[in-house]
Amino acid sequence: MADAFGAIFRKPFAEQLAAFRLRLGDLVPTSAWDDLLHSAHDRAFMVAGATKADLLQDLASAVDKAISEGTGLEAFKRDFRAIVEKHGWHGWTGEGTPKGEAWRMRTIYRTNMRTSYMAGRLAQLRDGGFPLWVYRHGGSADPRPQHLAWDGLILEADHPFWETHYPPNEWGCSCRVFGARSLNAALRRGGKADVKLAPNWDKPDPKTGNPPGVGRGWAYAPGDTVSETVLQLRDKLETLNARPSSDLIQSWITGGPFETWLKDPKGSFPLVRLRPEDAQAIGSKRLVADISSETIAKLLREQPGLTATDFAVAQEAINYAAHRIQHGSHSLIFRQVTKDGKNLLTLKVTQTEKGLLVTEFRREAAAKATAADPIL
Repeated sequence: MADAFGAIFRKPFAEQLAAFRLRLGDLVPTSAWDDLLHSAHDRAFMVAGATKADLLQDLASAVDKAISEGTGLEAFKRDFRAIVEKHGWHGWTGEGTPKGEAWRMRTIYRTNMRTSYMAGRLAQLRDGGFPLWVYRHGGSADPRPQHLAWDGLILEADHPFWETHYPPNEWGCSCRVFGARSLNAALRRGGKADVKLAPNWDKPDPKTGNPPGVGRGWAYAPGDTVSETVLQLRDKLETLNARPSSDLIQSWITGGPFETWLKDPKGSFPLVRLRPEDAQAIGSKRLVADISSETIAKLLREQPGLTATDFAVAQEAINYAAHRIQHGSHSLIFRQVTKDGKNLLTLKVTQTEKGLLVTEFRREAAAKATAADPIL
């Protein structure tokens, strides 16, 4: 099973990452795993027993790193141990024995990976408009009989079965769902014409309160309440309206993911969203401007005191700039004093061959800055 999980989880995709990051705006302190149930997980992040905000933030960042970079379980274990030591977290379930600790770390990792993965898949299935869905067993060495009995089940996409039985359906469940446009296509995806739902498929089990084969707390479709938002986020937030797009970027910058990226930047990270007229002025069809790892390296050399928090005000310069200065045909410079009046922000956004990028960022004391100061 470990190889199967690794093959899936080390191939993150945009819908999966968007599904997980939607949770980061609400870090929920909890004492037990069932303090938060069902679709509440679609927009919130929790780890049972983690009640401190800074601890939760670091744990969320560790999971985000595992998803966005595909670093794997062992890397997550190292991050988890470092976070536990940093915060002096004790009393968590599994603590005290190598076997118990390994189980807990694996459970946190796989649960978040699996639910975000399946939430992203749900968004893809709906976006593809597949009329038929096929339930496939995950192929575990020790299968749950009921899950195995559903292997090959073909149902309409709007069948009520999916509301409670879309996987995962239990801790560690690796079942999957595929879309098909015809019965023949469903059969090619592993569907089996002779697999049917039992007459009592939706009758609650007295022990769990859920349908047979669905564990307590798992009778929901991960991502069901946010799949439309996930689809909208798929292409770097471009299709969201200005406010939710910039708000979501801001939550990533202030909520931990950007700070994690900043420690070991690779590729680029969305930083600000331009007004359509600003993007048009520099010949960009995109609105969301990323900041690249190369620019970050340069800025940290020039301004070694910069932190993730400093970048949280970047959107202010875009939204409220007192001065917008055209700098060649493909760059705009934005200058604005922060709302608290303490700092002068200067940003340069450039349409490059690699995309729309923030190529300069400077934050300096407003009292020391003058109108005569050079612009980048």
